[in-house]
Amino acid sequence: MSEKRIIVTGASSGIGEAVARQAVARGWQVLAVARRAERLEALAAEIGCETFAADLTQEDAVAALAEAAATFRPTGLVQVAGGAKGAAPLGETTIEDWRWMFESNVIATKRVIDALLPLLRRSTAAPQQDGSASYAEIMVVTSIAATVSYQGGSGYNAAKSAEKQLIDVLRLELFGEPIRVMEVAPGMVWTEEFSLVRFGGDQAKADAVYKDVQDPLSADDVARVMTDILALPGHVSVDETIIKPVAQTHPWMVHKGPLVAKG
Repeated sequence: MSEKRIIVTGASSGIGEAVARQAVARGWQVLAVARRAERLEALAAEIGCETFAADLTQEDAVAALAEAAATFRPTGLVQVAGGAKGAAPLGETTIEDWRWMFESNVIATKRVIDALLPLLRRSTAAPQQDGSASYAEIMVVTSIAATVSYQGGSGYNAAKSAEKQLIDVLRLELFGEPIRVMEVAPGMVWTEEFSLVRFGGDQAKADAVYKDVQDPLSADDVARVMTDILALPGHVSVDETIIKPVAQTHPWMVHKGPLVAKG
């Protein structure tokens, strides 16, 4: 089998970091990408991945990433970078927060795919060592917010919905090519930064999201599912995967307190 070489964005924390760790543990080559160079350096020292510091909302940074990626020779892209800002009613949200969410979740995803798709296509040109066909892969993390609206989520709902549509159209447009396009849509995941960023650094508000919720998902939980999917044979495309904790039925329906069987 050919060597799996994946680029993981958003790799300085949360799901992206967890994917990078688990991918290296599986013996894959990883190019970890994020804005914060010092965090990437610490990750590389610990797990032995390659790194590239880039703000994916900046065109010149993505162009530089493409140059570095040409040397890395990727067979896959795992696009995790993104996030939410604000949880106010629509009329109280700010254009600045909406712009940040669209730049981070939609425009950045387009930029990265535009930059790396030619390299992923190139990786499929030669057959694998056993003579079987080579496949490339694009996996993008969206959210259950892409398809289920909730109060206080207008900007994030809109941005993640747009990102999902981008992925769905890409899958159609790559018809006939040996590239699987896969979406992972997590629900409630506890990470050190997601809710903290959403609430502008207010730790109390961030902590309240998960308070009394029995076993919210961890970044490792989501990364385990993602790397299990990536480990499947290249011709197996798991187009859409929704991952939620048992305590969550919808974005707005989260059980607080112990989970207890009835009857």
